[in-house]
Amino acid sequence: MASSLFRRKSIDQLISDCEGAEYRLKKSLGWLSLTSLGIGAVIGSGIFTIVGTAIAGQKFQTSSILNAPLLQYLIHHNASFGRPGAGPAIAISFVLVAIACGFASVCYAELAAMIPIAGSAYTYTYATMGEIIAWIIGWDLILEYAVSNMAVSVGFSAHLVDLLDWFGLHPDPKWISPAYLPSGLPDLQGNLIYGPGWHFGFNWPAFIIVMLLTVILVRGIRESARTNNIMVMVKIIAILAFITFASRFIHTSNWHPFSPNGWPGILTGGSIVFFTYIGFDSVSTAAEECTNAQRDLPRGIIATLIVCTILYIGVVVVLTGLVKWDTLLDDAAPVVNTLKKLHVSNLRLVVLIGALMGMISSLLVFQIGQARVWFAMSRDGLFPKVFSRVHHRFLTPDFSTWVAGFVVGVPAGLLDIGTLGDLANIGTLFAFALVAAGVLILRYREPDRKRAFRAPGGPLAPIMTILTCLLLMAGLPIMNWIRFFGWLFIGLVIYFSYSRKRSTLNLPPAK
Repeated sequence: MASSLFRRKSIDQLISDCEGAEYRLKKSLGWLSLTSLGIGAVIGSGIFTIVGTAIAGQKFQTSSILNAPLLQYLIHHNASFGRPGAGPAIAISFVLVAIACGFASVCYAELAAMIPIAGSAYTYTYATMGEIIAWIIGWDLILEYAVSNMAVSVGFSAHLVDLLDWFGLHPDPKWISPAYLPSGLPDLQGNLIYGPGWHFGFNWPAFIIVMLLTVILVRGIRESARTNNIMVMVKIIAILAFITFASRFIHTSNWHPFSPNGWPGILTGGSIVFFTYIGFDSVSTAAEECTNAQRDLPRGIIATLIVCTILYIGVVVVLTGLVKWDTLLDDAAPVVNTLKKLHVSNLRLVVLIGALMGMISSLLVFQIGQARVWFAMSRDGLFPKVFSRVHHRFLTPDFSTWVAGFVVGVPAGLLDIGTLGDLANIGTLFAFALVAAGVLILRYREPDRKRAFRAPGGPLAPIMTILTCLLLMAGLPIMNWIRFFGWLFIGLVIYFSYSRKRSTLNLPPAK
């Protein structure tokens, strides 16, 4: 049994499997489109949404979640159950994350150029560590992409409400807020609209935007990429406008204390925003749709990281200089709401439009990644065959794309952005660490295989990726770990009851 659990697909077999006419995807992406896809994912999910929680932290509501005496004791005696904010030191958090992602990005680039197959980390681990590990990381990627998009769609809804407010429209909160609010729902004056916990409501804007993008994705990757390119240009212009004009309102006193919660806050802040960098991870999921994957994938991955890191640091330095760090608590639209408090109306409108474009492009890219992971797992027999169905006209995995839309859209209507962001981070860190380990394994097992790109520094990049990912994982709340292991347990039950028996590696070799 052990040998069947760790059976591997060779790189040559993986490439051969993707060339069958029944499963072939359309190749139409170059390195500029890949970079745009990466920037679309990274910037939309981080700068405009979760960064407020990373700066200010989030209070943990124990009374509505846990009543067990042991867990109550741990909550009150272990800081990791809370979420201390990084404060103005969030800039250091982003530098730390950028270093970790820099090492991870070159590991991804090496494997993506060598194994240009849909599925990203799932496919890489299938070739290096065996089927059971591939299943675990594939199941983890489903959580990573789905939850990331849930968080972004909640952020989109918050920004849409701000845009309506700019025009003097005020929709009923129960139609635009999630059903679960761990810290309640205050208005801009601080008055509590809903108390902490569950209430009657559904975030309809978050649901609707996901379903609209699902229609676009089913129609084709080229159409999706063109749409994304336009939105990326708009939001980059909005970000540069914010950095340039809002910097005039900075009060340096807001940067004191610079690190109110010390290193625990910096590490936790880094852990919270880590999922925002998975744009370069989603670039690798589109490998089968690249015109020249060996050349373009490394370029797209590395260029994404460089551009986004510069923009991230610029925004958080300005943002924490505009207002006190603790006023951003549980704010799903921190940049826009800060401009509203400062009564900077025209700049707020520009940033609102850029933020909305950012949300949409981020959702678009993450949905591409999620559907392609399901597609790859189905092609290997680990998911039902219908998930690898390709539309006869559009040449896209249409069934996987539709399912991904509902899997993201419905929870996005129910949950808050802080809960969703936490769930995405641990999956991202786990995936990065396994990809780095795969680089080391392949270099040992197949040293002579041609590599169009090699991570520089010998074993330095993969080793540092693993170490930094473990460091950032240590900054996540314990409840996040409990949920993560619960998700993995469900996945293992599915694997042993369904997937292991139906794996294509169980099929007799072709004569």
